[in-house]
Amino acid sequence: MPARTEDVPIVLGLINALAEYERMSDQVVATEQGLRAWLFGDRPAAEVVLARADGSVVGFALFFHNFSTFLGRPGLYLEDLFVVPEWRGRGIGRKLMAHLAEIAVSRGCGRMEWSVLDWNRPAIGFYERIGASLLEDWRVCRLSGDSLARLATGTP
Repeated sequence: MPARTEDVPIVLGLINALAEYERMSDQVVATEQGLRAWLFGDRPAAEVVLARADGSVVGFALFFHNFSTFLGRPGLYLEDLFVVPEWRGRGIGRKLMAHLAEIAVSRGCGRMEWSVLDWNRPAIGFYERIGASLLEDWRVCRLSGDSLARLATGTP
């Protein structure tokens, strides 16, 4: 189930399929070379697990560890979960989430967190069915591109 270096082209294909589903294809700049370096290099930034069925990869989850200062323990942050459309509704997403929960528990994580687009009602329903709480009071903040560079360099 963990992805291997030779799976990078498949992982990139799934990332592109996810971006298409989320109407964000124009934002994907990931490359096989970059994924290889960041997922399988000297200091991996994230991990990927793949779901296989009938000899094909039918889904993936990409995750990494964060840290809760309040809990004083690591957490598992799910960056992306995707099941190819023709395989949805067969329990694959639930199996991926259960696998991640097993990883989190075995590594001493205090919680598992992720974000979901507010328009993605099928995903929200799925997450609620597996017992997740939607944190209505929290908003995702992001710095990227020029804004990130300006802050890093002290440029107004």
